[in-house]
Amino acid sequence: MKSQKPTGSQQNRIGQLANSTSSPGLDDKDLQIIAALQINGRANYAELATGIDLSQAAIRLRVNRLLESGVLEIVAITDPLSIGFTVQAMIGLTVDGDIEAISDEIGTREYAVYVVLTAGRFDLLVEVLCADNDHLLEVMADLRALDGVSSLEAHTYLRLTKQTYAWGIPPQRST
Repeated sequence: MKSQKPTGSQQNRIGQLANSTSSPGLDDKDLQIIAALQINGRANYAELATGIDLSQAAIRLRVNRLLESGVLEIVAITDPLSIGFTVQAMIGLTVDGDIEAISDEIGTREYAVYVVLTAGRFDLLVEVLCADNDHLLEVMADLRALDGVSSLEAHTYLRLTKQTYAWGIPPQRST
């Protein structure tokens, strides 16, 4: 499949995103690369070089550095419904035990796609993908059985109306 070049408005947005922040260890060119790849993760080095005004070799070096440092990860994003996961849910957990140990344990579970320590009503939020409602019941039973989990509440998704991975670069904040 041929990769898409950013449109003129996307190219302007890439520049705005890159110029709107000062991230430690990242310069404007790094931020432009990140913003461009958030719009089109399949862009090749030549396309990136043209839009960012660097050589292909410089783009390749920078992308490799961003990948190796963990700042950037390029992955295929799938639609869970199209590959057999018919139930998605966010499960809020209240814990009495070591929250980090419980979080780490849940993070090893295949069904857990997102685990977050939170402030508020729940101590942890766990996003899960399940094949069906019976699978969700098994997941909930597994979570309840963990030492330190005192309660949980599942919120099943009826419809996902927005999901994005192109959140850009955070704006610069003055303190």
